[in-house]
Amino acid sequence: MSDNIESVRAALKERGKDLLARSNVVATGVGYKVTGGKRTDTPCIICSVEQKVAASNLSSQDLVPREVQGIPTDVVKTGIFRVFQAPAGRFRPAPGGVSIGHKDITAGTLGCWVKRNDQWHILSNNHVMANSNDAQIGDPILQPGPHDGGRNPDDKIATLTDFVPVQMAGLPSDCDLAGRIVRALNKVAEILSSDTRLQAVKTLAGENLVDAAIARPLNDADVKPEILGIGEIQGLTEGLLGMKVKKSGRTTEFTEDEILQVDVTVNVQYGAGLIATFKDQLMAGPMSQGGDSGSAVLDENNNLVGLLFAGSDQNTIFNRIQNVFSALRLTL
Repeated sequence: MSDNIESVRAALKERGKDLLARSNVVATGVGYKVTGGKRTDTPCIICSVEQKVAASNLSSQDLVPREVQGIPTDVVKTGIFRVFQAPAGRFRPAPGGVSIGHKDITAGTLGCWVKRNDQWHILSNNHVMANSNDAQIGDPILQPGPHDGGRNPDDKIATLTDFVPVQMAGLPSDCDLAGRIVRALNKVAEILSSDTRLQAVKTLAGENLVDAAIARPLNDADVKPEILGIGEIQGLTEGLLGMKVKKSGRTTEFTEDEILQVDVTVNVQYGAGLIATFKDQLMAGPMSQGGDSGSAVLDENNNLVGLLFAGSDQNTIFNRIQNVFSALRLTL
């Protein structure tokens, strides 16, 4: 079975970008094929779509093939993926799983306490503690988050130390304004006998691995190195297909599910017409809602697996924890 999965992963690595570029596809990953409403033991490439569309309404270029390099595919409706950020009490000391946020956002979740250079830091998302790239190092981090009544400076628990910028691009417009502008300019060029012609193109953002940030507490006495309702973290482990996982978050509190897809590449909406592409992600079922962003995801033995940052009505997306720790140079 492991050999079969590796073959699927290899095929996805080669053809994933092509599949993700198809209309209506919002994510690609490796999972098990579902037939007749039941999950089989057949590994396949899963294409997540905003909604199911009849084949007759799609162009041949946008149809998801039944097979890719001999590997079966499956099309699953997940809806659009968005970062989670929404409306929890004041905790001192504060454990993971409680409300937190940059002074200018609503509220997210304090994932867990980690260390950098042997100093305690809060781990959560960029869009929770760095205001989706708009924050400055040293900005106040409030617990609870502003939406939950947190006020600066009374509820300031930490200052922003570092974050990984999220590369974003504008969503394609629903109108043909850009095309009409280009045609008009090309008409002028034709009148002026110029050989130069313009073409409307969509600017793509680079791919991301993590949505992550850390903040240094004002006082180490405010640190409670455990997760609310779960306990102490035992270590780090790799997220595997079929692994049982759990989290404690600000909105839905303690929830459990399993990893349904690995090697996921997903387009995530950040609001205000922005979209970011993330690769090497993990996907579980509906174990989160708005405000759970930043939650630490663990396995059954309390080992860290990922950092939750986005989801749809049907699914949850989280970064591989190894990528988070590497990007921000963290330890437990």
